[in-house]
Amino acid sequence: MSIKRGRHRGFTLIEMILAIVIIGVGLAGVMMAFSQGVKNSADPVIRKQLLAVAEEMLEEVALKPFAPTATTKMACVRSNYDDVFDYNGYATNSKVCDIDGTTITALNGLSVSVAVVNAAFNGIAAADAAEITVTVSKTSDSVTLKGWRTNHAK
Repeated sequence: MSIKRGRHRGFTLIEMILAIVIIGVGLAGVMMAFSQGVKNSADPVIRKQLLAVAEEMLEEVALKPFAPTATTKMACVRSNYDDVFDYNGYATNSKVCDIDGTTITALNGLSVSVAVVNAAFNGIAAADAAEITVTVSKTSDSVTLKGWRTNHAK
């Protein structure tokens, strides 16, 4: 009786190299997609920070009295701002300050600007209405909120 030996066949060197290249290209694609996802995952947090700072500033301005009075402006300090129009032209560059002018270090990199102008609003004369525009930005991302303050005490 003769015993036939079957030819045992494994991977050749070329097949192994080809498999490694295909798996490597696939993993590189997956890792690149994962990297982009992780990189952009902080964007919503930054956007929420921008919105929170803009909302706070808009509320601060809108709660002030309407009647303009003369006020000495001192950089980041807003504690002596006593009316809506004192905030016109307020701006910070890469920092956010509390009302006393102390820099909030956790918000470094954010810039704030405020514009307050007389403008007619819904049948109210321009002399009795102010449009408030607050813009908060960080690098290429920014949030702009607009609000109105009227001279309702008139």
